[in-house]
Amino acid sequence: MPELATLLPMLAALLAIGAFAGVVGGLLGVGGGIVLVPAFFYAFTYLGYDGPQLMQVCVATALATIVITSLRSVSAHNRKGAVDWAVLKAWGPWLVIAAAIGTFVASRVSSLTLQAVFGALAGLAGLWMALGRDSWRLGTAMPGQPVRGLLAGAVGFFSAMMGIGGGTFGVPLMTLYGMPIHRAVATASGFGVLIAVPAVMGFLVLPIAEAPPFTVGAVNLPAFLVVIGTTLLTTPLGVRLAHAMNPKPLKRAFAIFLTLVALNMLRKVFGW
Repeated sequence: MPELATLLPMLAALLAIGAFAGVVGGLLGVGGGIVLVPAFFYAFTYLGYDGPQLMQVCVATALATIVITSLRSVSAHNRKGAVDWAVLKAWGPWLVIAAAIGTFVASRVSSLTLQAVFGALAGLAGLWMALGRDSWRLGTAMPGQPVRGLLAGAVGFFSAMMGIGGGTFGVPLMTLYGMPIHRAVATASGFGVLIAVPAVMGFLVLPIAEAPPFTVGAVNLPAFLVVIGTTLLTTPLGVRLAHAMNPKPLKRAFAIFLTLVALNMLRKVFGW
């Protein structure tokens, strides 16, 4: 049993992570793994849990939280009639299969490789948030096969490897094909469930060396429970702030923050 002196700093760090993720998620419509994975990584590293599979623990734990938050989100969006169930049904099988493959690959590669994947793709996501334009289009309707399978496969595979839900890639992708932003956000919340459930099932049976206390497979239970509880409390605060101020400059500020986080992770990968 870990000592209280070990658990208290870990609990404090997790409370701060959950509070931050909840506010940012409610304020900017982002969150999930794109915030939690680097936060978990830096917190666990600072607390001395720097095992060879630390990134797997961060990815798996973030995905476990996404199962709960995405179910809650898609239910809320569905009550408003915003979810495009035809897209979810068409993309769902590809997302599930690709997420399972992404989890298998993530369990076999080094923590350093996962850091590189996360850093590179999070950096691209940050640049998109900063520079992307609502007027950009790849088409006027969601694509059919084989493009649909390729795009859904890429979203599921890389989301599972990064520990994120479907929003980071799914929302801009659907808007590029002409879907209104509110409908894209609602539908992408369903992507999160389809990606996170098979990924977490795979990570729960993955043995981890030198894991933080109370880790089952690759999922750290204290991080999962504390973050879920805290984000449920702080997300409404972020939503209220979003309605009280202009979110566009804040979104650009978060894009800069995310890009810097990604660059810092890549810096660690290259040993700088």
